[in-house]
Amino acid sequence: MAEIRLEGVAHSYDGGKTYALNPISMTWEDGKAYALLGPSGCGKTTLLNIISGLLKPSEGKVFIDGKDVTDVITDDRNIAQVFQFPVLYDTMSVRKNLEFPLKNRKVPREKIAERVKEIAELLGIEDDLDSKPSKLRSDLQQIVSLGRGLVREDVSAILFDEPLTVIDQNFKWTLRNRLKRLHLATGVTVVYVTHDQTEALTFADEVLVMDKGSLVQAGTSESLFLEPQHEFVGYFIGSPGMNFLDVEASASELTHNGKPIGKAAKAGLNGRHRFGVRPEFLIPSSEAGMEFNVDRIEDRGVFKLIHLSKDDFKFIAKTEESYEAKVGGKATFSFDPKRAFVYDLNQKFVSTVSPSSQGGN
Repeated sequence: MAEIRLEGVAHSYDGGKTYALNPISMTWEDGKAYALLGPSGCGKTTLLNIISGLLKPSEGKVFIDGKDVTDVITDDRNIAQVFQFPVLYDTMSVRKNLEFPLKNRKVPREKIAERVKEIAELLGIEDDLDSKPSKLRSDLQQIVSLGRGLVREDVSAILFDEPLTVIDQNFKWTLRNRLKRLHLATGVTVVYVTHDQTEALTFADEVLVMDKGSLVQAGTSESLFLEPQHEFVGYFIGSPGMNFLDVEASASELTHNGKPIGKAAKAGLNGRHRFGVRPEFLIPSSEAGMEFNVDRIEDRGVFKLIHLSKDDFKFIAKTEESYEAKVGGKATFSFDPKRAFVYDLNQKFVSTVSPSSQGGN
Protein backbone atom coordinates (compact mmCIF):
# COMPACT_ATOMS: atom_id res chain seq x y z
CA MET A 1 0.00 0.00 0.00
CA ALA A 2 1.20 3.54 -0.58
CA GLU A 3 1.08 7.12 0.60
CA ILE A 4 1.41 9.44 -2.41
CA ARG A 5 2.70 12.97 -1.84
CA LEU A 6 2.96 15.76 -4.40
CA GLU A 7 5.12 18.82 -3.79
CA GLY A 8 4.58 21.72 -6.19
CA VAL A 9 3.85 19.39 -9.11
CA ALA A 10 3.07 21.25 -12.34
CA HIS A 11 3.32 20.44 -16.04
CA SER A 12 3.62 22.30 -19.33
CA TYR A 13 3.61 20.64 -22.75
CA ASP A 14 5.03 23.70 -24.52
CA GLY A 15 8.11 24.60 -22.53
CA GLY A 16 6.39 26.75 -19.95
CA LYS A 17 4.30 29.02 -22.20
CA THR A 18 1.08 27.51 -20.85
CA TYR A 19 0.42 24.98 -18.10
CA ALA A 20 -1.86 21.97 -18.46
CA LEU A 21 -1.40 21.39 -14.73
CA ASN A 22 -0.88 24.26 -12.30
CA PRO A 23 1.19 23.67 -9.13
CA ILE A 24 -0.39 21.12 -6.78
CA SER A 25 0.84 20.09 -3.34
CA MET A 26 -1.03 17.45 -1.39
CA THR A 27 -0.84 14.06 0.31
CA TRP A 28 -3.00 11.05 -0.51
CA GLU A 29 -3.20 8.71 2.43
CA ASP A 30 -2.27 5.05 2.34
CA GLY A 31 -5.24 2.78 1.65
CA LYS A 32 -7.82 5.40 0.69
CA ALA A 33 -9.80 5.74 -2.54
CA TYR A 34 -9.55 9.10 -4.31
CA ALA A 35 -11.30 10.43 -7.39
CA LEU A 36 -10.02 13.15 -9.71
CA LEU A 37 -13.19 14.74 -11.09
CA GLY A 38 -13.46 17.35 -13.79
CA PRO A 39 -14.28 18.03 -17.45
CA SER A 40 -12.12 16.96 -20.38
CA GLY A 41 -8.87 18.91 -20.57
CA CYS A 42 -8.81 19.95 -16.90
CA GLY A 43 -5.47 18.20 -16.19
CA LYS A 44 -6.64 15.09 -14.36
CA THR A 45 -5.08 12.55 -16.75
CA THR A 46 -1.86 14.59 -16.84
CA LEU A 47 -1.72 14.36 -13.05
CA LEU A 48 -2.43 10.62 -13.11
CA ASN A 49 0.35 10.01 -15.65
CA ILE A 50 2.79 11.99 -13.50
CA ILE A 51 1.98 9.77 -10.51
CA SER A 52 2.46 6.59 -12.56
CA GLY A 53 5.71 7.79 -14.12
CA LEU A 54 4.48 7.92 -17.71
CA LEU A 55 5.11 11.66 -17.58
CA LYS A 56 7.82 13.60 -15.75
CA PRO A 57 6.50 16.86 -14.28
CA SER A 58 7.93 20.15 -15.51
CA GLU A 59 8.11 21.25 -11.90
CA GLY A 60 7.88 19.69 -8.46
CA LYS A 61 8.41 16.26 -6.94
CA VAL A 62 6.45 13.03 -6.47
CA PHE A 63 6.94 10.89 -3.37
CA ILE A 64 5.63 7.37 -2.79
CA ASP A 65 5.92 6.18 0.80
CA GLY A 66 8.36 9.00 1.50
CA LYS A 67 10.69 8.12 -1.39
CA ASP A 68 11.31 10.65 -4.15
CA VAL A 69 10.23 8.83 -7.34
CA THR A 70 10.14 11.84 -9.67
CA ASP A 71 12.90 10.33 -11.83
CA VAL A 72 11.96 6.68 -11.25
CA ILE A 73 10.58 4.80 -14.27
CA THR A 74 7.04 3.40 -14.24
CA ASP A 75 8.12 -0.24 -13.87
CA ASP A 76 9.93 0.54 -10.63
CA ARG A 77 7.06 2.41 -8.96
CA ASN A 78 5.03 -0.73 -8.22
CA ILE A 79 1.84 0.85 -9.50
CA ALA A 80 -0.86 -0.63 -11.74
CA GLN A 81 -2.65 1.62 -14.23
CA VAL A 82 -5.88 0.97 -16.14
CA PHE A 83 -6.50 3.17 -19.17
CA GLN A 84 -9.67 4.54 -20.75
CA PHE A 85 -9.52 2.06 -23.62
CA PRO A 86 -8.46 -1.61 -23.68
CA VAL A 87 -4.74 -2.42 -23.56
CA LEU A 88 -4.50 -6.14 -24.37
CA TYR A 89 -2.42 -8.68 -26.28
CA ASP A 90 -4.70 -10.03 -29.00
CA THR A 91 -2.39 -12.97 -29.72
CA MET A 92 -3.18 -14.25 -26.22
CA SER A 93 -6.42 -15.53 -24.74
CA VAL A 94 -8.18 -13.58 -22.01
CA ARG A 95 -6.74 -16.05 -19.50
CA LYS A 96 -3.17 -15.50 -20.70
CA ASN A 97 -3.66 -11.72 -20.69
CA LEU A 98 -4.62 -11.93 -17.03
CA GLU A 99 -1.76 -14.32 -16.26
CA PHE A 100 0.90 -12.21 -17.98
CA PRO A 101 1.58 -9.61 -15.22
CA LEU A 102 1.87 -12.43 -12.66
CA LYS A 103 4.18 -14.58 -14.79
CA ASN A 104 6.44 -11.55 -15.27
CA ARG A 105 6.88 -11.47 -11.50
CA LYS A 106 7.42 -15.22 -11.30
CA VAL A 107 4.34 -15.86 -9.18
CA PRO A 108 3.87 -19.64 -8.60
CA ARG A 109 1.66 -21.36 -11.17
CA GLU A 110 -0.95 -22.46 -8.61
CA LYS A 111 -1.24 -18.94 -7.25
CA ILE A 112 -1.61 -17.53 -10.77
CA ALA A 113 -4.50 -19.88 -11.53
CA GLU A 114 -6.17 -19.02 -8.23
CA ARG A 115 -5.82 -15.27 -8.72
CA VAL A 116 -7.02 -15.32 -12.35
CA LYS A 117 -10.10 -17.29 -11.29
CA GLU A 118 -10.78 -14.80 -8.49
CA ILE A 119 -10.54 -11.76 -10.79
CA ALA A 120 -12.59 -13.42 -13.55
CA GLU A 121 -15.37 -14.12 -11.05
CA LEU A 122 -15.21 -10.58 -9.68
CA LEU A 123 -15.61 -9.11 -13.18
CA GLY A 124 -18.03 -11.73 -14.52
CA ILE A 125 -15.80 -12.96 -17.37
CA GLU A 126 -15.38 -16.63 -16.34
CA ASP A 127 -16.96 -17.81 -19.61
CA ASP A 128 -14.62 -15.67 -21.72
CA LEU A 129 -11.26 -16.85 -20.36
CA ASP A 130 -10.39 -18.95 -23.41
CA SER A 131 -11.51 -16.36 -25.97
CA LYS A 132 -9.26 -13.94 -27.83
CA PRO A 133 -9.91 -10.27 -26.97
CA SER A 134 -10.77 -9.45 -30.60
CA LYS A 135 -13.74 -11.82 -30.38
CA LEU A 136 -15.26 -9.89 -27.47
CA ARG A 137 -17.45 -6.78 -27.45
CA SER A 138 -15.61 -3.52 -26.76
CA ASP A 139 -17.05 -3.26 -23.24
CA LEU A 140 -15.90 -6.82 -22.43
CA GLN A 141 -12.44 -5.99 -23.78
CA GLN A 142 -12.29 -3.07 -21.36
CA ILE A 143 -13.38 -5.32 -18.49
CA VAL A 144 -10.51 -7.69 -19.34
CA SER A 145 -8.14 -4.70 -19.41
CA LEU A 146 -9.50 -3.76 -16.00
CA GLY A 147 -8.71 -7.28 -14.83
CA ARG A 148 -5.08 -6.91 -15.92
CA GLY A 149 -4.79 -3.89 -13.66
CA LEU A 150 -6.39 -5.66 -10.71
CA VAL A 151 -4.74 -9.07 -10.94
CA ARG A 152 -1.52 -8.22 -9.08
CA GLU A 153 -1.84 -8.32 -5.31
CA ASP A 154 1.55 -6.74 -4.59
CA VAL A 155 0.95 -3.27 -6.08
CA SER A 156 1.17 -0.20 -3.87
CA ALA A 157 -1.54 1.69 -5.75
CA ILE A 158 -3.97 1.28 -8.64
CA LEU A 159 -4.62 4.21 -10.98
CA PHE A 160 -7.80 4.20 -13.07
CA ASP A 161 -8.11 6.57 -16.05
CA GLU A 162 -11.84 6.71 -16.87
CA PRO A 163 -12.00 2.88 -16.89
CA LEU A 164 -15.78 2.55 -17.31
CA THR A 165 -16.24 4.88 -20.30
CA VAL A 166 -17.13 2.13 -22.79
CA ILE A 167 -18.98 -0.09 -20.29
CA ASP A 168 -22.73 -0.60 -20.66
CA GLN A 169 -24.56 1.91 -18.45
CA ASN A 170 -26.50 -0.74 -16.51
CA PHE A 171 -23.39 -2.82 -15.81
CA LYS A 172 -21.44 0.23 -14.62
CA TRP A 173 -23.31 0.20 -11.30
CA THR A 174 -22.50 -3.45 -10.71
CA LEU A 175 -18.86 -3.09 -11.70
CA ARG A 176 -18.35 0.05 -9.63
CA ASN A 177 -19.75 -1.72 -6.56
CA ARG A 178 -17.42 -4.67 -7.15
CA LEU A 179 -14.41 -2.38 -7.47
CA LYS A 180 -15.38 -0.64 -4.24
CA ARG A 181 -15.72 -4.00 -2.51
CA LEU A 182 -12.29 -5.04 -3.78
CA HIS A 183 -10.77 -1.81 -2.50
CA LEU A 184 -12.27 -2.30 0.95
CA ALA A 185 -11.02 -5.89 1.05
CA THR A 186 -7.44 -5.14 -0.07
CA GLY A 187 -6.82 -1.67 1.36
CA VAL A 188 -4.81 -0.70 -1.72
CA THR A 189 -4.51 3.03 -2.48
CA VAL A 190 -6.74 3.91 -5.45
CA VAL A 191 -6.81 7.03 -7.64
CA TYR A 192 -9.76 7.12 -10.03
CA VAL A 193 -10.03 9.67 -12.87
CA THR A 194 -13.50 10.46 -14.21
CA HIS A 195 -15.67 13.24 -15.62
CA ASP A 196 -18.77 11.50 -14.21
CA GLN A 197 -19.77 12.93 -10.83
CA THR A 198 -21.83 9.83 -9.97
CA GLU A 199 -18.80 7.58 -10.40
CA ALA A 200 -16.62 9.89 -8.33
CA LEU A 201 -19.07 10.56 -5.51
CA THR A 202 -20.14 6.94 -5.05
CA PHE A 203 -16.67 5.37 -5.30
CA ALA A 204 -14.20 7.63 -3.55
CA ASP A 205 -13.47 8.44 0.09
CA GLU A 206 -12.36 11.87 -1.09
CA VAL A 207 -13.05 13.66 -4.37
CA LEU A 208 -10.66 16.20 -5.88
CA VAL A 209 -12.45 18.57 -8.24
CA MET A 210 -10.28 20.02 -11.01
CA ASP A 211 -10.88 22.81 -13.51
CA LYS A 212 -8.55 24.44 -16.03
CA GLY A 213 -5.47 22.70 -14.67
CA SER A 214 -6.09 23.56 -11.02
CA LEU A 215 -7.39 21.71 -8.00
CA VAL A 216 -10.34 23.86 -6.88
CA GLN A 217 -11.64 21.80 -3.94
CA ALA A 218 -11.08 18.45 -2.24
CA GLY A 219 -13.55 16.83 0.10
CA THR A 220 -16.17 14.20 0.74
CA SER A 221 -19.27 13.88 -1.42
CA GLU A 222 -21.27 15.61 1.31
CA SER A 223 -18.93 18.58 1.78
CA LEU A 224 -18.66 19.22 -1.97
CA PHE A 225 -22.44 19.29 -2.29
CA LEU A 226 -23.29 21.22 0.86
CA GLU A 227 -20.31 23.58 1.08
CA PRO A 228 -18.90 24.34 -2.39
CA GLN A 229 -15.87 26.58 -1.88
CA HIS A 230 -15.65 27.50 -5.55
CA GLU A 231 -18.30 28.43 -8.12
CA PHE A 232 -17.16 25.61 -10.40
CA VAL A 233 -17.86 23.03 -7.69
CA GLY A 234 -21.36 24.43 -7.25
CA TYR A 235 -21.92 24.26 -10.99
CA PHE A 236 -20.26 20.90 -11.72
CA ILE A 237 -21.49 18.92 -8.69
CA GLY A 238 -25.24 18.35 -8.58
CA SER A 239 -27.93 17.74 -11.15
CA PRO A 240 -28.87 20.38 -11.96
CA GLY A 241 -26.04 22.50 -10.66
CA MET A 242 -26.17 25.60 -8.49
CA ASN A 243 -28.18 28.69 -9.46
CA PHE A 244 -26.04 31.85 -9.73
CA LEU A 245 -26.90 35.52 -9.74
CA ASP A 246 -24.73 38.64 -10.11
CA VAL A 247 -25.13 40.84 -7.04
CA GLU A 248 -23.76 44.09 -5.69
CA ALA A 249 -22.64 44.20 -2.05
CA SER A 250 -22.81 47.38 0.00
CA ALA A 251 -21.96 47.01 3.70
CA SER A 252 -22.81 43.32 3.13
CA GLU A 253 -26.31 44.08 1.81
CA LEU A 254 -26.77 42.14 -1.43
CA THR A 255 -28.83 43.53 -4.29
CA HIS A 256 -29.51 42.65 -7.91
CA ASN A 257 -30.48 45.58 -10.13
CA GLY A 258 -31.20 47.53 -6.96
CA LYS A 259 -33.55 44.92 -5.52
CA PRO A 260 -32.65 43.25 -2.19
CA ILE A 261 -31.52 39.61 -2.25
CA GLY A 262 -30.19 39.16 1.28
CA LYS A 263 -27.32 40.09 3.55
CA ALA A 264 -23.92 38.42 3.59
CA ALA A 265 -22.91 37.02 6.97
CA LYS A 266 -19.42 38.48 6.52
CA ALA A 267 -19.27 42.08 7.70
CA GLY A 268 -18.10 44.91 5.47
CA LEU A 269 -18.56 43.15 2.14
CA ASN A 270 -18.62 45.55 -0.81
CA GLY A 271 -18.48 45.45 -4.59
CA ARG A 272 -19.51 42.96 -7.24
CA HIS A 273 -20.06 39.36 -6.18
CA ARG A 274 -22.03 36.27 -7.13
CA PHE A 275 -24.87 34.76 -5.12
CA GLY A 276 -25.34 30.99 -5.37
CA VAL A 277 -27.97 28.55 -4.12
CA ARG A 278 -28.62 24.95 -5.12
CA PRO A 279 -32.05 23.98 -6.53
CA GLU A 280 -32.55 21.71 -3.50
CA PHE A 281 -32.34 24.70 -1.15
CA LEU A 282 -34.92 26.90 -2.85
CA ILE A 283 -37.94 26.37 -0.62
CA PRO A 284 -41.59 26.89 -1.64
CA SER A 285 -43.03 29.63 0.56
CA SER A 286 -46.46 31.16 1.00
CA GLU A 287 -45.09 34.24 2.77
CA ALA A 288 -41.52 35.62 2.75
CA GLY A 289 -39.41 35.13 -0.32
CA MET A 290 -39.21 36.09 -3.98
CA GLU A 291 -42.07 35.73 -6.41
CA PHE A 292 -41.15 34.08 -9.71
CA ASN A 293 -42.80 33.27 -12.99
CA VAL A 294 -43.17 29.52 -13.56
CA ASP A 295 -41.77 28.85 -17.05
CA ARG A 296 -41.61 25.06 -17.13
CA ILE A 297 -42.11 22.03 -14.89
CA GLU A 298 -40.16 18.78 -15.23
CA ASP A 299 -41.88 15.95 -13.39
CA ARG A 300 -39.18 13.34 -12.66
CA GLY A 301 -41.52 10.95 -10.83
CA VAL A 302 -40.03 11.33 -7.35
CA PHE A 303 -39.34 15.07 -7.54
CA LYS A 304 -40.04 18.06 -9.76
CA LEU A 305 -37.74 20.63 -11.33
CA ILE A 306 -39.46 24.00 -11.45
CA HIS A 307 -37.95 26.40 -14.00
CA LEU A 308 -38.39 29.94 -12.70
CA SER A 309 -37.72 33.42 -14.02
CA LYS A 310 -37.75 36.89 -12.48
CA ASP A 311 -36.78 40.07 -14.25
CA ASP A 312 -33.53 39.22 -16.09
CA PHE A 313 -32.52 35.97 -14.36
CA LYS A 314 -33.59 32.34 -14.19
CA PHE A 315 -33.45 29.80 -11.35
CA ILE A 316 -34.33 26.12 -11.04
CA ALA A 317 -35.96 24.77 -7.88
CA LYS A 318 -36.03 21.07 -6.97
CA THR A 319 -39.21 20.27 -5.06
CA GLU A 320 -41.08 17.29 -3.71
CA GLU A 321 -43.29 15.42 -6.16
CA SER A 322 -46.37 16.68 -4.32
CA TYR A 323 -45.57 20.36 -4.96
CA GLU A 324 -48.14 21.98 -7.22
CA ALA A 325 -47.55 24.89 -9.57
CA LYS A 326 -48.85 25.93 -12.97
CA VAL A 327 -46.82 26.89 -16.01
CA GLY A 328 -47.50 30.56 -16.67
CA GLY A 329 -48.44 31.15 -13.06
CA LYS A 330 -46.56 32.60 -10.10
CA ALA A 331 -44.66 30.85 -7.31
CA THR A 332 -42.89 32.19 -4.23
CA PHE A 333 -39.61 30.68 -3.03
CA SER A 334 -37.26 31.47 -0.19
CA PHE A 335 -33.79 29.99 0.31
CA ASP A 336 -32.10 28.14 3.14
CA PRO A 337 -29.61 30.79 4.39
CA LYS A 338 -27.22 28.11 5.67
CA ARG A 339 -26.98 26.83 2.09
CA ALA A 340 -26.80 30.12 0.19
CA PHE A 341 -23.32 31.39 -0.65
CA VAL A 342 -21.53 34.49 -1.84
CA TYR A 343 -18.52 34.20 -4.18
CA ASP A 344 -15.98 36.78 -5.29
CA LEU A 345 -15.08 37.52 -8.91
CA ASN A 346 -12.35 34.85 -8.73
CA GLN A 347 -15.18 32.36 -8.10
CA LYS A 348 -14.02 31.70 -4.52
CA PHE A 349 -16.35 31.46 -1.52
CA VAL A 350 -16.38 34.52 0.75
CA SER A 351 -19.53 34.27 2.88
CA THR A 352 -22.79 32.58 3.69
CA VAL A 353 -26.01 34.60 3.86
CA SER A 354 -27.46 35.82 7.16
CA PRO A 355 -30.70 34.16 8.30
CA SER A 356 -33.92 36.16 7.93
CA SER A 357 -32.30 38.61 5.52
CA GLN A 358 -33.92 37.55 2.28
CA GLY A 359 -35.19 40.06 -0.21
CA GLY A 360 -38.85 40.25 -1.02
CA ASN A 361 -40.79 40.57 -4.22
